[in-house]
Amino acid sequence: MSVRRPTHAGSWYTSNKRQLDSQLSNWLGDVPDSTTPIGTASSQEGEVSIPTPGARAIIAPHAGYSYSGPAAAWAYKSVDWANAYVWQSNERIFLLGPSHHHYLKGAATTSFDYYGTPLGNLPIDKDLVETLAAQADMGYMSASVDEAEHSLEMHLPYIYKMLSMHFAPTHLPPLVPIMVGSTSPTCERRLGRLLAPYLSNPLNIFILSSDFCHWGDRFRYTYYAPLNGSRKHLRSDRDVSDRPIHESIAAVDKESMDAVESGSHETFLKQLAETGNTVCGRHPIGVFMAAVEKAELDREGGKGRFKFVRYERSSLVEEVGDSSVSYCSAFAVL
Repeated sequence: MSVRRPTHAGSWYTSNKRQLDSQLSNWLGDVPDSTTPIGTASSQEGEVSIPTPGARAIIAPHAGYSYSGPAAAWAYKSVDWANAYVWQSNERIFLLGPSHHHYLKGAATTSFDYYGTPLGNLPIDKDLVETLAAQADMGYMSASVDEAEHSLEMHLPYIYKMLSMHFAPTHLPPLVPIMVGSTSPTCERRLGRLLAPYLSNPLNIFILSSDFCHWGDRFRYTYYAPLNGSRKHLRSDRDVSDRPIHESIAAVDKESMDAVESGSHETFLKQLAETGNTVCGRHPIGVFMAAVEKAELDREGGKGRFKFVRYERSSLVEEVGDSSVSYCSAFAVL
């Protein structure tokens, strides 16, 4: 039995089982029972309940828990875990995350039997992983690449926590991890077609791992959008005009969130091309949006469209020398 080690435990989040469980419980407990979505499209619908009936897909961040843990709780608590799961043999957790350290044009999956967390181990659906790898020609991550990538690992404690509230540790639904590389729109649509049939299973849940804007010289992104409609990259504080940098960052992130909420894969790609917004999970999100379009879920009353419920930043940028990372949480009813 091969187990992927929780290599970021003890640094990006605590390795202490009791402390980690308490942190997750507290963050989940801080999420209200209802909220008004923050996207332009969904906010017109008024408040939504948390958890939301039928919610089976989320976008959630993957930074260190001291930064992103509270924001991620909004996504995880939005999922309809109680109604989605009555133990059967065909329920799975699909986890899609970007590749930060290993260059990859397509996608790759795991060769491990389990993904370890300080809370316990999550089983891998070996049969489905092998099927998808063969169909998509996606291959497997090496053990070192798998353990170096944080975009998947940072979700594992939350997944274990939520599943343990409904299942015994020996009967947890299996995980299907997919690391998505620097994919082209064509590749995203191809991978989307592969995943589309699994959207219709009311027992499957999809987790998309993504932070949003990474702003600052250290991220090679200093895009600025003044209120006057012009766009530019800042070189000095003298270039800042009619609104603070952090307000510009929020505005560009809002454009990205609205593009995701549109349900149009093409609209999302176009917005990213226009602004260059450094949404690190843009390719996993693109794959999922392509899958929803292929499954034609949007024809069923907007099924598969995300609603953003939380937006946070690591800091509020005031000067060009500052930096920040944005954290968003969203859910979609399937």
